[in-house]
Amino acid sequence: MSIFKKLTRGNSEESLEKKRQKMDAAVEVENLVVQYVTSSETVEAVNGISFSLAKKHTLGLVGETGAGKTTAMLALMNMVPDPPGVVKSGTVKVNGLDMRQLTPAELQNVRGSEIAMIFQDPMTSLNPVMSVGEQIAESIILHRHLSEKEALEEAKKMLAMVGIDPNRVGEYPHQFSGGMRQRVGIAIALACNPTVLIADEPTSALDVTIQAQILRMMKDLKEKNDTSLIMITHDLGVVAELCDEVAVMYAGRIVEYGTLEEVFNQTKHPYTEGLFNSLPNINSRQQKLQPIPGLMPDPANLPKGCAFADRCAYATDACRSGDVHIQHFSDTHYAACSAYLDPAFHIQRGY
Repeated sequence: MSIFKKLTRGNSEESLEKKRQKMDAAVEVENLVVQYVTSSETVEAVNGISFSLAKKHTLGLVGETGAGKTTAMLALMNMVPDPPGVVKSGTVKVNGLDMRQLTPAELQNVRGSEIAMIFQDPMTSLNPVMSVGEQIAESIILHRHLSEKEALEEAKKMLAMVGIDPNRVGEYPHQFSGGMRQRVGIAIALACNPTVLIADEPTSALDVTIQAQILRMMKDLKEKNDTSLIMITHDLGVVAELCDEVAVMYAGRIVEYGTLEEVFNQTKHPYTEGLFNSLPNINSRQQKLQPIPGLMPDPANLPKGCAFADRCAYATDACRSGDVHIQHFSDTHYAACSAYLDPAFHIQRGY
């Protein structure tokens, strides 16, 4: 590494500390709005979400495909592809750093060392022409200031930590199974002990046996390294296994937020209710699934009012027009649902 790069890195590290604010939470997001703008349309991917992640806690970000989960987390990393992505407004803070205000050099220092992401598809997230050891060592050299030889030794330790023979450090991604490639992705993300880790559906491409192994490993590593974790998933079983808090997303908005117990045992939003009703009941094989009717609206043409209204059995005229009402049930639990303003809604649900 050249002296210039060392000086640049050192200067950016000093500037980071000057920009760092005191913050109790690991992550704070306020009124984040992200759009994808093309010549023909504007896709409203994330529409004003806010949440806070406590240190050493795990947040489950739940929702169907197209809800805006991955886009929101790319914004957290300041990695929304531009063009066509545009972060229209909002504040995103990680460990007291406003990610939107950092320079490219400062972002390079933060990504990997303070916040890292395990990407969804292990088949495409790894570089096919670099050995897995080189890919793990790359961030170690940058952030931990080790030599190439020392970094490769650390890469071997990381492979062993995720259950892969360290002697395979010189092999390439095509020589590994899908589950092992996902483990390599986890090793890359954890190589520099980030305080915040984002996992984008890390088990979606794996069979159930490997899923269980990956989840158990992530839980152990999180506890060992005191990591704050954001788990993007559509699998409520994964959420129940790992998460402390849950944010349910629909059409770019958080429609329900609360602790794991609140969201699972005191479900409030009709969409969250629909997600649970669509799960099979292992205690009653005769009971039919209750899928949510219809499809999520086109994010390039969202309706007025609540985006879930056309699929909701409780929707009122107030739901279909005007601002969505935020109903708070505790200091930690809320739902974005205008139907709560209608007395008939409470009768229907037995409140």
